[in-house]
Amino acid sequence: MRSSPQTSIQDPDQFSEKSTDPDQLEIIQREVIALFVNGVRVLGLPKSVGEIYGLLFISPDPLALDVIVIKLEISKGSVSQGLRFLRNLGAVKLVYVSGDRRDHFTAEAELKKLANGFIRGELNPNLESATLRLDELKAMAKNHNSPNSDFFQERIKRIGNWRRRGGMLLKIVNKFLGKTTRF
Repeated sequence: MRSSPQTSIQDPDQFSEKSTDPDQLEIIQREVIALFVNGVRVLGLPKSVGEIYGLLFISPDPLALDVIVIKLEISKGSVSQGLRFLRNLGAVKLVYVSGDRRDHFTAEAELKKLANGFIRGELNPNLESATLRLDELKAMAKNHNSPNSDFFQERIKRIGNWRRRGGMLLKIVNKFLGKTTRF
């Protein structure tokens, strides 16, 4: 995709509203894709993930991998990895298209399912890993003999408070979305 992710709505006279080339994206599709690219960058995810999800979200029909490659002008490997990541999160679904042997994909458009998938697939494993590592750090700081021991213990305690508050925030988000999950 050639447009900048920070692009705002462009002058409608500059582009036709509907392209005659089926592989060309319409202006609104490019803008929605740019919106999702900005969103995934905030989450620290690759630009291609936002491009793929954005395209599937704003496409009226399910798309095959090779069609996504052509429309976004990104590599088949990037699309394949991005689709795998999005499928693992539950953000993209595999759908059957009669008469076509290729796999086709469509975006999950329910915020609750997207957020729960992200929490379950990305945040929970990281929080669990951080909790284990934090326990190790607490033991290490407790047994550490140096002039900085008290400082280290205080900082590790602070990280523990951040971890606890992060878990509480995720519980609130999950309740807001209508599903209770263990954190």
